[in-house]
Amino acid sequence: MKQTILEKYNVPVPRYTSYPPANHFTDSFTSADYEAAIAVSNHAKPNHISFYLHMPFCRSLCHYCGCNAYAMQKPEMVEKYISALHAEIDLVIKKLDSHRKIAQIHYGGGTPTAMPSRYIRELNEHLLSAFDCIEQPEIAIECHPGYADEAYWQELLEAGFNRFSLGIQDFDEKVLKTVNRKPSLLPVDQIFHQLKSQGAKVNMDFIYGLPLQTADSFEQTIRKAVALSPDRLVTFSYAHIPTIYKRQLILEKAGLPISDEKSCMYAAASEVLAAAGYERIGLDHFVKPDDELYEALTNGRLHRNFQGYCTRRTTGQVYAFGVTGISQLSDAYCQNTKSIAEYIERVGKGELPVIKGYKLNRTEQLTREVIETLMCNYCIDWWGLADHLSIPVQELKQSIGYDDVRMKEFEVDGLIEFSSDYLKITTEGRLFVRNVAASMDVLMKNTDKVFSKPV
Repeated sequence: MKQTILEKYNVPVPRYTSYPPANHFTDSFTSADYEAAIAVSNHAKPNHISFYLHMPFCRSLCHYCGCNAYAMQKPEMVEKYISALHAEIDLVIKKLDSHRKIAQIHYGGGTPTAMPSRYIRELNEHLLSAFDCIEQPEIAIECHPGYADEAYWQELLEAGFNRFSLGIQDFDEKVLKTVNRKPSLLPVDQIFHQLKSQGAKVNMDFIYGLPLQTADSFEQTIRKAVALSPDRLVTFSYAHIPTIYKRQLILEKAGLPISDEKSCMYAAASEVLAAAGYERIGLDHFVKPDDELYEALTNGRLHRNFQGYCTRRTTGQVYAFGVTGISQLSDAYCQNTKSIAEYIERVGKGELPVIKGYKLNRTEQLTREVIETLMCNYCIDWWGLADHLSIPVQELKQSIGYDDVRMKEFEVDGLIEFSSDYLKITTEGRLFVRNVAASMDVLMKNTDKVFSKPV
């Protein structure tokens, strides 16, 4: 990619894991608003249920982390938190239509695997006892392999998990030490054998753009990963936003790679993965050709939520539990309080612990469909999407502020191909799909919100 194009488009834009992005949420959104949104969601599409549970505790905090994570508390506080999770689950599930089915359960953090496994098993049992499941639901957990021994992995398998995301980040222990992340307790190939031999799917997560990383070193890390043949592999671009996450300032002292070197890391990783037969999904996911995500992509039916990419089969209204958890419903987002003490207190009083949220108007719902379609599938069939939304094509484009002149500029720069009927991101333009999406986002005009750069 030409350096001038990289410089032109490597500007802060939303990641669009949701639309509108979470920094548009407002504290005027209340628990009553969430209850109303839940009622609407019972009759909305998709009708399946997705549950997200946030485990906020970490045994140590990685310097790069932009997640809602907290230092591990005393055992009695952890137990109170788990009890509050069960109480919040009871508050929400009684408002859900009992005939609906679970398509997905996902544990994130923080570090879910920092928790005693019995707590996680009991939470799964609570949810799974309340509803039937679709055939082959996805029961997934994000894992830090630095603390889990063989017995712990086995306990998670017995708790019902069928997909494990291993947060490796880098195989270079010098990089891990610099960013304050503990390397895997067990050899990673041993973990793979244990999980795969019992039928589980295994993902591996990596971060590029960290101190001490180079294009060559990151390529070697990805080669080691490919040798293990994970079902899915993710290469996250490190988002440096020290104005929001103060601990990231530590990494500036260690020295961060320049944008050009970071771009080379991504390119090197992509080449290795392509040569190994992996297909690229979205900005940062790579999957095997027989993965249902790739089938969804080829059919233009790929989706995503805050937990990652999903198919129509596993797509559901997302109900989140725990501190900072964000529920994603048909016409609203709702986020829980960030305070663990407040969360425990409010749930203990029988209150939904809402701190802020966002109710989408009709235009924003249309924009969400357009941006999600583009971000996931790299293309938009305007007539097909308009038919799906029951709206004329021209009205759809007008609603989102579509601009032919702006599209022509993207086309000249090699980022897209387009006509009145379709919009397609080129292979070279995929790195900047966020920029193209942002051009159709009226909320980006004169915004004062803070975002990360694509590279």
